[in-house]
Amino acid sequence: MNDRYGLDIALFSIKCFIAAMLAYYIALKIGLTRPYWAVSTSYIVAQPLAGAVISKAVFRLLGTALGATAAVVLVPNLVNAPELLSLALALWLGLCLFISLQDRTPRSYVFLLAGYTASIIGFPSVAAPGQIFQTSILRVEEISLGILCGSLIHALVLPRSVTGLLFTRVDAIIADVERWSRDALSGAPDETVLRERRRLALDVNELHQLSTHLPFDTARFLPRVRTVRALQDQLSLLLPLGSAVEDRIAELNANGGVPVRLAALIVRTCEWLATPAVSIAERGALVETLVADIRAEEPTVAAPLQWRDALILSLASRLADLVRSHSAVRDLRDQMRSPTRAAVTPAVAAALRTASNRTFHRDRFVALRAAWGTIATMVLGCAFWIGTGWPEGAGAVLIAGVCCALFGNSDDPAPAIRTFLWGSIIGVCIAGFYVFAVLPRATDYVTVAAVLAPMFLLLGALLAIPKYNLITLGALLGLANLIGLNASYEGDFASFANGAIAQLVGTGFAVVTVGLFQTVGAEQSSARLIRAGWRDLARRSILPGEPDEIGWVSKMLDRIGLLAPRLVARGQDPGRPLFDVLVDLRVGISVAGLRRVKLAAGEFGRGIINPVLSRVSAHYRARTLDAPTVEDPDLLAAIDTAMTAFAADPAPGERRDALLALTSLRRNLFPAAPGYHAEAAA
Repeated sequence: MNDRYGLDIALFSIKCFIAAMLAYYIALKIGLTRPYWAVSTSYIVAQPLAGAVISKAVFRLLGTALGATAAVVLVPNLVNAPELLSLALALWLGLCLFISLQDRTPRSYVFLLAGYTASIIGFPSVAAPGQIFQTSILRVEEISLGILCGSLIHALVLPRSVTGLLFTRVDAIIADVERWSRDALSGAPDETVLRERRRLALDVNELHQLSTHLPFDTARFLPRVRTVRALQDQLSLLLPLGSAVEDRIAELNANGGVPVRLAALIVRTCEWLATPAVSIAERGALVETLVADIRAEEPTVAAPLQWRDALILSLASRLADLVRSHSAVRDLRDQMRSPTRAAVTPAVAAALRTASNRTFHRDRFVALRAAWGTIATMVLGCAFWIGTGWPEGAGAVLIAGVCCALFGNSDDPAPAIRTFLWGSIIGVCIAGFYVFAVLPRATDYVTVAAVLAPMFLLLGALLAIPKYNLITLGALLGLANLIGLNASYEGDFASFANGAIAQLVGTGFAVVTVGLFQTVGAEQSSARLIRAGWRDLARRSILPGEPDEIGWVSKMLDRIGLLAPRLVARGQDPGRPLFDVLVDLRVGISVAGLRRVKLAAGEFGRGIINPVLSRVSAHYRARTLDAPTVEDPDLLAAIDTAMTAFAADPAPGERRDALLALTSLRRNLFPAAPGYHAEAAA
């Protein structure tokens, strides 16, 4: 980007203005009654990335059509009962908001737009229900025109591709994770490095969001979405693998030190991670040799089991897995740039076969609270509107509901809506100047576009700067909606004042009601995220069937990404809480390993593993925020008993896998406990 000189911002603003004026011109030519909806929408859909604006446009068009259909169904049937109509529109918006909050992808725009499009069409149509179908068609045309013009201009005029940004971010993320793994292997990194490593959760989520726009991107060469999903899976494994290796090195150093040959292999791994990219064939040969050498250092664990041997086994196994995951990450990066769909390596083929859809954390209680808060806001607003008979009350209710829906995914929407309100006030003031001093003298389209250009170009530039985004969006919508952009301007002060008051009252009312109904708070939200991880782990510990390890890892990384900013908002150092969540993540992987052993084991093996898994489930059910660390000697004893039993297992593969999972479980849950002793466990 050319942000240093502001060229990207200037280009974005120019494209926004061109799209808005194109939408305005077409709206006037085809006789649309409210062309400002087309202009406003063109700014709402504006995105710097071509693929993002097109993908969101598709979902917005679908949502607009669905919302218009809902309005056509509801208004004629309930127009004679305004109370029921208001309730129905409020319930529809609440339902759509609830559904949209369950899907944290661009698909959520379908339901969000469906919710407030019905309100945009429905509330103003109460006075003229017989024209609801025509009104719906006009609003859909105006909104769709804005979406299409914004999408086409941003996609065709000097577009910035999602693919280019994706490649840049992948290279940067891979460089970071390789550096973090080298830090883990070379010794205890400082707190800054540990905090940076936890940023991987945000990086993986960013890749997912970018990949959702790939099918709509304008680049000539598009990587497969499935390849990006496979890359996310491998990146997700690197954080728990790296932290596990780091833990085993520290524990071995406290128990006689890492064996010399294994220490040399750790150094070789660090050197390999620091080596610039080589050819795929050469990389494959290096990795196979390195992994084979690491596997050769695994001790043959057997009864009587020694704790040091179990730690060496765990370190060697996790180190080999770490090397393979890093190799797969490099291979998948090459696969993304490959001109053919054929897998560049067998590892890529395997990763593509098992690539999973990203699993996100969902909080139905918070979504339900946001939905009910929006419904309550609209019901109270409608009661005031109907009770007072205020002609512009419908507009105020509409604005309040849209604000609640737009910011409903926030723990505390009030500050964002308050910022939006300040932007609306600025927009009202600018609109007053235009309506009464400038636009009455504008006699044609070219003149209107010319006098609007300075202000819209300035606001478009501010819209591209994240910290000014909300206040600028409020100013833009307030300005566009109040100046009307009709064919002529009469300077009707009463009409302008009523519209301005409705917009400001509606936004201000939303600020008040979200504080009453929709505010969760960073502390409560953080607590719910932590408890959700505990509940999920307790449930997964006793589930039958094949464990979904990647699904568990991706969901926990998503929770880490959601938790970090909330901890910062509370003024709390996120280091310790995020470290605890990372431990829970590794416990879940150990549990998945035990469940796989259980599926392959006979009756004897299942009888050993079931008590451990049941105790893990009970352990996490007993956790509370007041006592996040539970002293559980029974669980420790169950783990040690299982280790003693499996050390005597005659099947070497089953014995190895079980002891790996049990050793990891012991280290994660009881890092301060004395080392395992076969005599104590017997």
